[in-house]
Amino acid sequence: MGSLVGHVIPGFGFFLIGLWHLVNHIRLHFLHPKSYTSLPWFPTSKFRYFELLLIMGGCIASISMELFISPARHQPLDPDGTIPSNHLHNFEHSNISLTIFIYALFSIILDKIQPPAQYGLTKMLGAIAFGQEYLLFHLHSTDHTGVEGQYHWLLQIVILVSFFTTLLCIGYPQNFLNNFIRSLSILFQGVWLMVMGIMLWTPEYIPK
Repeated sequence: MGSLVGHVIPGFGFFLIGLWHLVNHIRLHFLHPKSYTSLPWFPTSKFRYFELLLIMGGCIASISMELFISPARHQPLDPDGTIPSNHLHNFEHSNISLTIFIYALFSIILDKIQPPAQYGLTKMLGAIAFGQEYLLFHLHSTDHTGVEGQYHWLLQIVILVSFFTTLLCIGYPQNFLNNFIRSLSILFQGVWLMVMGIMLWTPEYIPK
């Protein structure tokens, strides 16, 4: 993530998923106001698992970029098998992507086993992914002082909103306002990551 592209591309992914959920929750509530129930993810008409496969593909791309693609990261581990301190943040970012990948993978598996009954468990996996994302940004190995630290602190607030609203979805699946805020928080995670990438890694915007 420590680059313009490394923030903007994942941020755009969060933005798209958040927008997709926002539009679908509004549509679902408009069509079925009396029987509205939130879904952890939304199937498309042509291919049921398009959203989840898109998430998985984005996570694989993110992990590859963090650990292998950049020339400086072709060997993410030292010869003795330990993680170099200057690559620790790459593994932290990769762990976030790995947890989200696991959420999407098990969402497909649970849907194939017994769709409606497993939605609560799917939402729990989503909450775990947001909780782990929060912890990794909170305990980030990079410096928490300065401008980047302030951006990370504000990002943590949005992640916490995503975490708590996802937990509330389990007990209150018919609460439209909760799902609306959850979708907005995911969308805003994407906006904030893109803002971070542009403001912290564009030479014209880097603060003096």
